[in-house]
Amino acid sequence: MEQPIRNFGFVVKDVSRLWVKHFEQRAAQLGMTLTQCKVLVFLSRNEGSTQTQLAELSDTDPMTLVRVLDRMGHDGWIERRPDPNDRRAHRLYLKPASDAVLDEIARIADKVRGEALAGLSATEREQLLTLLERVRVNLVALVPATSAGASHSASPSNSPEPARRSRRPARTDGRAKQNRRRKAPQ
Repeated sequence: MEQPIRNFGFVVKDVSRLWVKHFEQRAAQLGMTLTQCKVLVFLSRNEGSTQTQLAELSDTDPMTLVRVLDRMGHDGWIERRPDPNDRRAHRLYLKPASDAVLDEIARIADKVRGEALAGLSATEREQLLTLLERVRVNLVALVPATSAGASHSASPSNSPEPARRSRRPARTDGRAKQNRRRKAPQ
């Protein structure tokens, strides 16, 4: 039997990793990855976004997003329309063909969620979400939106202009590895 992980950060990260893995196994029947599903769902909540905004909202690398959007355009799920205020930009909109795909994504997400939360009562599920939301609110207050991209997690449908992420170079002098050994993530 596997030993339980008793460290908050490790548990959250591992739950996230396993959730993604399980979701992608289920989404494979659609021929889609989690990234593709996220992009389509975030676009459904934020039609008229630019590619830059959608990349930030969906936490997707801009180059990856271009490929995802090209595929979705080819499949007839989205369309790009010129931005009336910026001739260099395009706004993204769903096409009717995306409705069935979004319905299937929602069905898969519901099934995966049910499987992941199996054995928890309705009260426990609600308590779990309430506690995680409190932790999320604490972290949003502690992590500046400009450095963590937190703007997309607060309220995707009401998000203002997305914040830019800071890109700090990684340490290459060996001290970063040494510091990681001393401090375990919480």
